[in-house]
Amino acid sequence: MNSLSKSDKKRALDFAAWSFNISTSVGIIMVNKALMATHGFSFATTLTGLHFVTTTLMTIVFRWLGLSQPSHLPLPDLAKFVIFSNLSIVGMNVSLMWNSVGFYQIAKLCMIPASCLLEVVFDHVHYSRDTKLSIMVVLIGVAVCTVTDVSVNAKGLAAAVIAVWSTALQQYYVHFLQRKYSLNSFNLLGHTAPAQAGSLLLVGPFVDYLLTGKRVDHFGFTSLATFFLTLSCVIAIGVNLSQFICIGRFSAVSFQVLGHMKTVLVLSLGFLFFGKEGLNFQVVLGMILAVLGMIWYGNASAKPGGKERRSVLPVRSEKLNGALDEKDGSEK
Repeated sequence: MNSLSKSDKKRALDFAAWSFNISTSVGIIMVNKALMATHGFSFATTLTGLHFVTTTLMTIVFRWLGLSQPSHLPLPDLAKFVIFSNLSIVGMNVSLMWNSVGFYQIAKLCMIPASCLLEVVFDHVHYSRDTKLSIMVVLIGVAVCTVTDVSVNAKGLAAAVIAVWSTALQQYYVHFLQRKYSLNSFNLLGHTAPAQAGSLLLVGPFVDYLLTGKRVDHFGFTSLATFFLTLSCVIAIGVNLSQFICIGRFSAVSFQVLGHMKTVLVLSLGFLFFGKEGLNFQVVLGMILAVLGMIWYGNASAKPGGKERRSVLPVRSEKLNGALDEKDGSEK
């Protein structure tokens, strides 16, 4: 009975974590669409730097309230994480600029195989046949409903490759660092958010100028633009925190696979609020395939042998090490 209640509690917490991530991610996409498309704030890299400023403030408040305990993250590991994260942010922005929308979407889908490869190589994770097939169904479904025109050029391909691998490494590293140094999501954000805020605010304006030809310090702020900018920064706290929570509880692959629910929701909300242009049988079919694939993945990866980690990272606490060993067998 106790194990059942513990299992129910875990499922409830898993659902809450995913709901938190999906709601904040979809919310920030909608707010940023209004900020950039309607009010002309096209400085995506600088905006991300501002997101990490508000996230840093959140970690400071949590530490002051005693909700986050002091922890240690070696400088080399912090530096590698910040490099991967910033390359991911800049790479995705450059990839979107230099590639067609179709190729950009294909590049985003490649993050799942890249994350799988990292887990297989570094963590010796084994995927069952059903788990692999369910991932393929998700990829096909998302591709069907999002990929349209596809054109490739050399510099766009290079940007896409950098974006894919840096994003996969960043998300893998979130899980890796939490396990290796026994860090929770608040602790890890407390180390990484200030470094990312400082570095992105330093290089962001220059990157945005190269991408848009506009200077952020010349932007004419209106009251509405300021409101949406502030709202975006507030929601970003939830996005950054929920990403670390979800990857910490699951893995980078699960975060990528089930995270495509956000793609389906964004498309659905876009058709609902901004008109049904582009809505056709192909898009609906792709959405259905993607959702079915996610459900299949959730069931397949939860079964014994669906996704097994065959090596365990060393952690500082022997007690925690034992707990993680038990968790690995049932990790999604």
